[in-house]
Amino acid sequence: MVAISPEDDVLQFAIYREVEAHYFYLALAERVSTPYMRKVFEELAEEELEHKAKLELEMMKMGKTVKTDLPPKVAGRQYILSDTEAALDMDFKDMLLLGITKEDASFRTYVDLAAHAADEESRELLLSLAEEELRHKIRFEKEYETLLHK
Repeated sequence: MVAISPEDDVLQFAIYREVEAHYFYLALAERVSTPYMRKVFEELAEEELEHKAKLELEMMKMGKTVKTDLPPKVAGRQYILSDTEAALDMDFKDMLLLGITKEDASFRTYVDLAAHAADEESRELLLSLAEEELRHKIRFEKEYETLLHK
């Protein structure tokens, strides 16, 4: 679980997490061989940018400045994922398992961040994003079950 001190900006932290997730899904989209799963990963990448936009809007409504220095894409087609550099050379099954793990972590992070939200509106937004991350996890779990039964 992520520990956030009261002085940390919870929403800015969440924005960084969404950008990381965006890069993560783009990296996976580059590595799958089926057009269907490439599209799934690309759609998830776009959804993460939508989450980022919601968080940025919330920050602006609170009169806060949104930082533009985002987590970097690492050379060699690797991406920073939750403070860990991870090479994404894996098979499709492992991609799905990693996606399940990452979405579960995102869900738990948003629930944890919601507990530290300064106001009810921010708390509701973070819980809403937690629900969306849970839907992503379920999507991966369904794909994984389908793969196992082929």
